[in-house]
Amino acid sequence: MAILGSSYWNLIDVLKSSSDGIGDVVEALTQLTPFMKDANVVNCNSGTEHRSSIRTGLPSVSWGALYQGIAQSKGNYTEVKDTTGFVEGLSSVDERLLNLKPAESAKLRLVEGQGFLEAIAQTVESAIWYSDVKVNGKQFHGMGPRFNSQQNPNVISAGATGSNNTSIWFVTHGDAQTSVIVPDNIPGGIQREDMGRQRVLDANGNPFYVKEEKFTQHVGLCVKDWRYNARICNIDVPTVIAGSIALNPLMRHAYYKLQGRRAYRLEAEGQISPGRTVIYMNRTLLEALDAEGSNSRSGVDNFVRLTPMEIQGEEVLTWRGIPVRETDALLSTETLVS
Repeated sequence: MAILGSSYWNLIDVLKSSSDGIGDVVEALTQLTPFMKDANVVNCNSGTEHRSSIRTGLPSVSWGALYQGIAQSKGNYTEVKDTTGFVEGLSSVDERLLNLKPAESAKLRLVEGQGFLEAIAQTVESAIWYSDVKVNGKQFHGMGPRFNSQQNPNVISAGATGSNNTSIWFVTHGDAQTSVIVPDNIPGGIQREDMGRQRVLDANGNPFYVKEEKFTQHVGLCVKDWRYNARICNIDVPTVIAGSIALNPLMRHAYYKLQGRRAYRLEAEGQISPGRTVIYMNRTLLEALDAEGSNSRSGVDNFVRLTPMEIQGEEVLTWRGIPVRETDALLSTETLVS
């Protein structure tokens, strides 16, 4: 599958090109939000909403003959609307504290704000996988609710029957596949706004002055073609820890479900980009997958090994050439997908 390449302008590139000092901090926080690090970011085409035309049927074609006409036909489409939401946090630092080190006041405020940055990062990463607008209309529709039934051919069950489950995701990032969306005229990523000097009250109702900063991130998700993604669900975590389940056969099954598997090296001018596919799992599964490739099973040596690869200056483990990202946002307490 397509690996991450320097030709893509991702979210970190955008943030580091700004001059507000937040780029380096957010780059460090992408360890908590690997999905956002890989994401293809596009602006909504309808304010805070993004409308996509999804092909539901191909036009018909026919063999031709001399002196015979061509039958008229057209493809069928349906329109899908994806929404965005936003997460906010307000950081306040006592003005008297900043006066102690006036030359480092900006740094002190940013250090204080890191907690808000991390909270936003974790909230957004969790929403990417589990947010459901039917449950909370303030949020956006995440990946989980879109791939929540075994009736979907790209949802593969590992066979668990309890509730201590987790998932492995194959996600293809690209304009024609899966994108993070942000409202029109609003930059992608976390925005930092200096609210200046504010008068606030303590617990006893006595006033004092603080310097405030507001952190905001607008975000949504658009899956334009579900065939480029796959979910391996119902993976029983205790069974994985015990070493009683093999992940490689499940991942191989998901790999051959992906629409872009055969085309990722064929990208050329004038063709639709096949996107870039990334695998996401939590640390428990990543450790188990690594163990499978280390000859730990007696008499068994037929698993694909994780291979280190340098991508954009970072060493990343890959499986069949696909980058593997570790994310703690993928829970080990998922309910059963039926």
